[in-house]
Amino acid sequence: MSDVHDTSQNVRVRRCETGDDVARAAAAAFVEAVVAAQHARGRASVVLTGGGTGIAVLDAVLRAPGGIDWSAVDVYFGDERYLPPGDPERNEVQARAALLDHVPLDPARVHAMPTLDEAGAGSPDSAARTYEEVLAANSPDGTTPEFDVHLLGMGGEGHINSLFPHTDAVREQDRFVVGVEDSPKPPAARVTLTLPAIRRARQVWLLVTGAAKAEAVAAAVGGAAPVDVPAAGARGREQTVWFLDAEAAAALPAD
Repeated sequence: MSDVHDTSQNVRVRRCETGDDVARAAAAAFVEAVVAAQHARGRASVVLTGGGTGIAVLDAVLRAPGGIDWSAVDVYFGDERYLPPGDPERNEVQARAALLDHVPLDPARVHAMPTLDEAGAGSPDSAARTYEEVLAANSPDGTTPEFDVHLLGMGGEGHINSLFPHTDAVREQDRFVVGVEDSPKPPAARVTLTLPAIRRARQVWLLVTGAAKAEAVAAAVGGAAPVDVPAAGARGREQTVWFLDAEAAAALPAD
């Protein structure tokens, strides 16, 4: 593994050989960041992502949790499929199976996005507004928490959370959570944190594997417009880290 630093934007690229290496490296860094936050502030606040690599990171954390005090961790989600409770396609359900149900978290500090049933006759937008209220209630300034780590996956076209290219959601500059009715990736109905919410995180980590994503990685790291490549707009207040396998990093300049 090698690190490449872009000090002008506080961006680091961590190149790993395989997807398994990405999961292990990100998991080790996650444990370190959570423990450091707890030492500094008495608690840690994290945003989880779904997808194969995101869930693999949670699996790896479960195998080597280090010194995390799980009772002092607040868990949020970057996006969610607007489906009934318990649906196996929900990121929350997958995260619980991989990690959350196996560690002594305070249930009140696992902040899942509303389900289809919980919203009743509502909509993704009403669910988004409900989640904005959750964020505000857990923020010192009544807006959204300053997350310690926000994990992100990325699609082949550069989408993150449920922020897809050339959509209203990726253009949103005022709200922290929005509903999506027409996701190009099924299911169409989703709830997602926006770029302003992502940018509240101290650290933003993008977990990307596979050759199909190499061009989008290069575009995002190279400073593409976020409306074209949403991942380009994912920036942490202190640091942004790309965890890449060899295939995903193939279009980046050599060290």
